[in-house]
Amino acid sequence: MKLTINGKETELNVSDDMPILWAIRDVAGMTGTKFGCGMAQCGACTVHLDGQAIRSCVTPVSAAVGKNITTIEAMQDDKVGQAVQAAWQQIDVVQCGYCQSGQIMSATSLLKQNPKPSDADIDAAMSGNICRCGTYQRIRAAIHEAATKLA
Repeated sequence: MKLTINGKETELNVSDDMPILWAIRDVAGMTGTKFGCGMAQCGACTVHLDGQAIRSCVTPVSAAVGKNITTIEAMQDDKVGQAVQAAWQQIDVVQCGYCQSGQIMSATSLLKQNPKPSDADIDAAMSGNICRCGTYQRIRAAIHEAATKLA
């Protein structure tokens, strides 16, 4: 199956119903995307599919054929992703860090769709990403910081 991952066409020998998460982690070797609940409830597995944040643990690879999968590994080459990651460091968002790749992917998707989000916009966009450490206030501050830097 041919998939485009982070802008590169990649041939993977996987079944059509394999979740994107396992194709990118176990087959393609990109381990930045994390497994959390496996039920699209926690957001740890968030990647972009044609720019939209999706839960890769429940999305089959067949849904990604002809589309671009973007993972946390590509954020270093993305202007908005760079701003989000810089804000994450500046605000010192991370505690244990496990959920943060999914948080950054959701935040990046939000800022690409809404460059000046309100607190309510942020809360709505990030509501599907759970942080066991409770860093929600710092995540919101970091998204505002990234939005300011991108303006």
